[in-house]
Amino acid sequence: MTPGKSTGSESPGSEIADASQRPVFDATITPHRSLGQNGFRIVMTLVCLASVISSIPFVVLGAWPVAGFFGIDVIALFAAFHVNFRHARAFERIVVTPLEVFLRKVSHHGRETIWRFNPIWTRLERQTDEDYGLLGLKLVSRGQSVAVASALSPHERAGFADALGSALSSARRGPDYNAP
Repeated sequence: MTPGKSTGSESPGSEIADASQRPVFDATITPHRSLGQNGFRIVMTLVCLASVISSIPFVVLGAWPVAGFFGIDVIALFAAFHVNFRHARAFERIVVTPLEVFLRKVSHHGRETIWRFNPIWTRLERQTDEDYGLLGLKLVSRGQSVAVASALSPHERAGFADALGSALSSARRGPDYNAP
């Protein structure tokens, strides 16, 4: 038998198992960072050039400690970008199947936390404000609640909530055995 091809001799139970494991919803949420590696290099190059050019008159006049303070500013900016890029490694992954809701959160330190819920008992709680929109989302199941999509803006969070809500209702209905 060739992998990936059906010979028709497979049991009907394997098709049911495949349909129940097929994701209804699969999303990975990462924090938004507007500055990539190339942009970081350009900004740091420009800041270094501006610091060197600005410190030259002070060194010529004999106030050389001022050049050191310009250097400290560059180092502080570099450290702030470094912390920002480390925090960008955090992510959330949510997978909804007819059998479970799987939530995996990885912090910027690399610490991983996993939650598994039954989609039948799981509901999505929304915290809204009429001025700001959707402020928070929580997955709630049997007394346990977990905040999700906190890295998204209120507008993006509303779209995510609609998609996740419809995926949860689809998972409650069960697998679609006619889907490919």
